[in-house]
Amino acid sequence: MKKFGLLLVAVALALPFVWWPQIAQGRDGIALFSQYLGLGALIAMAFSQVIATRWPGVELIFGPMDQTYRLHKWLGIGSMVAILLHDTIDAEMKGLGRETMLVELAETLGEISLYGLLMLVVVTVATFIPYHLWKWTHRFIGIFFLFGAFHYLYILKPFKNGDPLGLYMWVVCIIGTVAYVWTSAPRGMRPRKHYKITAVTQQGEAIAVDMKATGRPLRHRAGQFAFFRFAGAGLNEPHPFTISSAPSDDGSLRITVAPLGDLTNRVSRSLAVGQAVQTDGPYGHFGRAKGAQVWIAAGVGVTPFVALAQALPTDAAPVTLVYCVRNKTNAPHLAELEALAGKKSNLTLILWQSADQGRFSAAALPDLVPDLSNCKVLFCGPVPMRRTLSKDLPKHGISQRSFHYEAFEIRTGIGIRRLAEWLWQRHQARSAG
Repeated sequence: MKKFGLLLVAVALALPFVWWPQIAQGRDGIALFSQYLGLGALIAMAFSQVIATRWPGVELIFGPMDQTYRLHKWLGIGSMVAILLHDTIDAEMKGLGRETMLVELAETLGEISLYGLLMLVVVTVATFIPYHLWKWTHRFIGIFFLFGAFHYLYILKPFKNGDPLGLYMWVVCIIGTVAYVWTSAPRGMRPRKHYKITAVTQQGEAIAVDMKATGRPLRHRAGQFAFFRFAGAGLNEPHPFTISSAPSDDGSLRITVAPLGDLTNRVSRSLAVGQAVQTDGPYGHFGRAKGAQVWIAAGVGVTPFVALAQALPTDAAPVTLVYCVRNKTNAPHLAELEALAGKKSNLTLILWQSADQGRFSAAALPDLVPDLSNCKVLFCGPVPMRRTLSKDLPKHGISQRSFHYEAFEIRTGIGIRRLAEWLWQRHQARSAG
């Protein structure tokens, strides 16, 4: 996450306080706090709407899209908390004017926005709900933003819409509305690259999907991902996949899909040669580390490393790829990686089969990679494995700054399960003591 993007959000949330001392004169402090919570919620939601557009400047301001989506999630949750507090804490003040039908409508839309957003946040953090259903419900978040903007514009408040703070909030509402209109526009009106599937091949437990551009191709760097929408078979929702091939002269692409979730399971069963594909991207900054590197891949997490291995210059610093799989028969792209390692003297491939060797851990790295402390470590794989490596690598000379990964989780929970597990472990430890 870029510090500039976080600073921009912080400044935008704090800016109302520039005009607050003048507005606060002779006003109820508690009601004023509730009023600010409403403004803060709108500002956070506007940022969330902008991030959802995936405009080119979003990564430039906030950082790689995988990290930016985490900010998108917490902005949504933060705005929900602010709205709940705003609704709970009485924001009414005396002497602001009389209520009209327009004011009453604004109050009603504010209530609808509150409960609608609350339901959407619950659906978002309840990760057991299928991805395509969550994606469908997520479309309504912009509508509830519009309701909230209407509520703000026409509700009784201690300043006018034409005052400096009012004009600032006008800008916030307009930006959020434009972002929502963009994301809601028909797919044909938004820029997309068009492809056609040329081959579908089995790769262990996954499938590799090769595709060729039918128009202007997407231009990507090795290690990036894009959003793909497959025509037919009920696969209309775009889904992110890492591009598992290096950039080519003809702009052809390949993705590798493992049946790990609701949509990816359907994708792996439903794709066929000749099927049309729309792409949006590319995104991500993974693989930009320089110098000697250790790549750790687990299962289908090997996909960015296949592309990076293809693009690795023969005169680059040495790279060791530790490929962790249950056994070699279900290892996607293993033969391809073995061939690349045979051609490139600076690429070493180590296959770690957990069925024979047990689970891979950071403790195994010093024996596999000489001079480990001078290497950058790049990881792509399951979240629990990433967390374990992040905790254990410093014990072996790899600092947190030298550990790079892509948080490829467009939809995540809020850590309730992890908190419950931690509390249970603490309880067990105290009981044992």
